[in-house]
Amino acid sequence: MNYHDRITAEPGKRGGKPCVRGLRITVYDVLEMLAGGMTFEDIVADFPELERKDIQACLAFAADRERRLMISH
Repeated sequence: MNYHDRITAEPGKRGGKPCVRGLRITVYDVLEMLAGGMTFEDIVADFPELERKDIQACLAFAADRERRLMISH
């Protein structure tokens, strides 16, 4: 999945951390919710401004970041 159109980083928003579509919800926030056992449906119910594709983009972003870490070592 191409996450580049859904994951943004702005210096003045959430300390420049990667966020979903310019919202104040970070990739880390979404990953933490998933790790805590929330489903896609749970997350969208709690944060209706998010879409399933946003959550998938967060996972793709994390996978890409992990892959790049593995390559650099």
